[in-house]
Amino acid sequence: MVYIYDKIQDFTAERLEESLACLSDQRREKAMAFKHELGRKQCVIAYMLLCQGLREEFGIDEKPVFEYGEHGKPVIVGHSDIHFNLSHCATGVACAVSSRPIGIDIESVRSVRESVVRYSMNEQEQQEIFSSATPDLTFTILWTKKESVLKLTGEGINDNMKSILLPEKLKGINIETKVCNDYVYSVAEYQDEMAGK
Repeated sequence: MVYIYDKIQDFTAERLEESLACLSDQRREKAMAFKHELGRKQCVIAYMLLCQGLREEFGIDEKPVFEYGEHGKPVIVGHSDIHFNLSHCATGVACAVSSRPIGIDIESVRSVRESVVRYSMNEQEQQEIFSSATPDLTFTILWTKKESVLKLTGEGINDNMKSILLPEKLKGINIETKVCNDYVYSVAEYQDEMAGK
């Protein structure tokens, strides 16, 4: 299940202060480590979305505490059978919760630099972007797909960005993408219940 919060501008400083009191100590420390208020808000909102997902999908009311895997992917202590992923951008925060491994990425649609396109996209993807009537949107769609897959597998951004969406790399992975007003998000999940375990 996917949870999105895209009213960050309405999340007041007062609400942030109230929400900080509802977090686990671990998450509160992480939120307060951000220098800017936006980072704190995104951190708090992501955790609150996760709590909502755990409550609605799994009936869990306790405040989740994380431990981290080999590549820094978080796992909920005591609930290693529950998978989740968090992402945020300037305009929205996203959380995906599932009984199988899952990855999500949310990105604001903004002007893209040619150097980033050439670094992260293969020739076919570059052609798709540069020939598009909306190149910034096309890039954002492809980027969120790539990053959601990397977050699914736990790899994170790496030097193999160009090959991530090749059919042979996506065997057994389903990607769903949604385009909203000023942001895009993609969710990657294994099709087979046992895949990725």
